[in-house]
Amino acid sequence: MSEQIAIDTDGTWVVPDNPKIAFIQGDGIGADIWPGARMVLDAAVAAVFRQQKKIDWVPVLAGEDSFRHNGQRLPAETLETIQAFKVAMKGPLATPVGGGIRSLNVQIRRHLDLYACIRPVQYYPPVPSPMTHPEKVDMVVFRENTEDVYAGIEWESCSSGSRQLMHLLRTHLDCDLPDSCALGLKPISPEKSKRLVKKACEYAFENNRKTVTLMHKGNIMKFTEGGFCRWGYEAAFEHFGDKMITEKKLYETHEGIIPEGHVVIRDRIADMVFADVLLKPEQYDIIACPNLNGDYISDALAAQVGGLGIAPGANIGQTCAVFEATHGTAPDIAGKDMANPCSMILSGAMMLDHLGWQAAGDAVRQAVGRALAGGCVTPDLAARLSGVEEVSCSRFSEIIKQSLLAGA
Repeated sequence: MSEQIAIDTDGTWVVPDNPKIAFIQGDGIGADIWPGARMVLDAAVAAVFRQQKKIDWVPVLAGEDSFRHNGQRLPAETLETIQAFKVAMKGPLATPVGGGIRSLNVQIRRHLDLYACIRPVQYYPPVPSPMTHPEKVDMVVFRENTEDVYAGIEWESCSSGSRQLMHLLRTHLDCDLPDSCALGLKPISPEKSKRLVKKACEYAFENNRKTVTLMHKGNIMKFTEGGFCRWGYEAAFEHFGDKMITEKKLYETHEGIIPEGHVVIRDRIADMVFADVLLKPEQYDIIACPNLNGDYISDALAAQVGGLGIAPGANIGQTCAVFEATHGTAPDIAGKDMANPCSMILSGAMMLDHLGWQAAGDAVRQAVGRALAGGCVTPDLAARLSGVEEVSCSRFSEIIKQSLLAGA
């Protein structure tokens, strides 16, 4: 019989052998990629644990499916179920540009306090890439998920709210702005910045990573992004003490060689990071950053290794975690069985890691790598590779499953 995941009083996750896990199929190509992803994940768990473990997948509604059923795009029941089960998988959800509906993805992250968006980026040959050496890209982005401009605190141009705020800015804060300005706030706090950087450093120690780079624009936004940088350093040393080492000390006292068991904490201006990850990606390991920077850099890094179709992602908090495909809904190919399922499948591998079932997660990643190198790929990759056979989304998912079973 399946059970819910529990959390002990000390914060330890207690995962039963048959956990209930929620899933949101998603909009657009969600219906194409989810069945294959589920098949691969179930096969990995069964093969690695010899039928001793099994996931009980529980569907919950969000997005267009939910709107058709009950007129709500994100029902309270969906959030309550995810909160109760602790873990969920999620396909892409559509968000219109401009006024109207707020991002469902952002609503889920903020409501469940999924403060850390974790995006590992690595290259799977022979996926086509614009880089000469995409294999040098092996980074993990930790993006703060609940603050920054994604807080959604803004007022439309010439609205009552913008006029009121403009009056305050002019009369009390000596700001001279055009009357027509749309206005928004960029909240960044010490406590939320510190917990994000703490999690990034924890990951570094647990996964034998050597550097954590704080990516910020503190030279211009000195109190928000500059604050993130300052609080990040504070968090690193508050929680990990002398196991952390600054870049300055590394070269002054260790001749640039990282001592065993230590992690380097350093910072870089955001625009420099974008240049560096193109020119010298091997110098970056873990990148921790505020929300907007994290959105930009994670997608840019995904492009360096072949695109969002193979980019996994997780949104993790203290008591809940949601794992999602990082790409959009691709309505132009929805229902045509053409989509690349790898982002969803690799996000599922991250979920297996989170459950403590890392052997199954590793099996999934290895199977994806073998399948991508096997000469049969989905249309998005076949269009950019020579000498390969184009196969459907469902067929490629089956190829990954067969590779997994052969390697188990």
